[in-house]
Amino acid sequence: MPHVARLSIAPVKSLGLLHPDKVDLTEHGVAEDRRFYLIDGTGRLIDRLLIGRLVQVAAWTDPQATTLRLTFPDGRVVDGPVEAGDAVTTPMYGRSVEGHVVSGPFAEALTAFAGREVRLVRTDRPGGSRDHHPATLMSDGSLDRLGQHLGVGQVDGRRFRMLMELEGGVAHEEDGWIGRRVVIGEAELRISAPVPRCAITTQDPDTGERDLDTLRTIIDYRGLSNGTNVDFGVWGEVDVPGRIHLGDEVRLLD
Repeated sequence: MPHVARLSIAPVKSLGLLHPDKVDLTEHGVAEDRRFYLIDGTGRLIDRLLIGRLVQVAAWTDPQATTLRLTFPDGRVVDGPVEAGDAVTTPMYGRSVEGHVVSGPFAEALTAFAGREVRLVRTDRPGGSRDHHPATLMSDGSLDRLGQHLGVGQVDGRRFRMLMELEGGVAHEEDGWIGRRVVIGEAELRISAPVPRCAITTQDPDTGERDLDTLRTIIDYRGLSNGTNVDFGVWGEVDVPGRIHLGDEVRLLD
């Protein structure tokens, strides 16, 4: 069976990914993952569809999100305690996310980098801005198949920003797990649905510049689901929380 080859979390939504060697997966996801996000002065969500190069900024936080560190591509580091200010509700992809605006030097540094006003928000709930689907995964076989159709060889899985990238799978093997339960490390998941993709997958995961026509290519060889969705990878719901390490195998339960 496939095994976990890479784990990816984003302490600040749309900023660079971290790749820990283990994560603690709860029913809400990984506590540090997407715990912060960005808005503009009007309260509108700022993501990489608006500012692709945000991915060049690395971020780290602790599981309680009491400390944050941002590392900019020029080597500048901005870090310190997280101080919550005004409460805010942010519309985000058809749902509402509750949080508090973070004071301190973070927003100023991000504003200078982005070239427009940016405010930093910490979500009130650990596990970030999601209200369901706390885990995502895809196989190397799926990436290989996409690379063949793109004519570029290997596709960097980071552009899909999945929690788990699996090695040793055949193309889109994970789609066959939908409706089934799997064990990965100490955690038990129900694979619930395919993940519909957006234009962020067209961006280079290091620079944020658009470089591959991933969406059109997926449509060409896989088609659309429900007439509109471009699916790649799958979602998992957490039935049994637990720790997942690099190298842990996927075991099908039913």
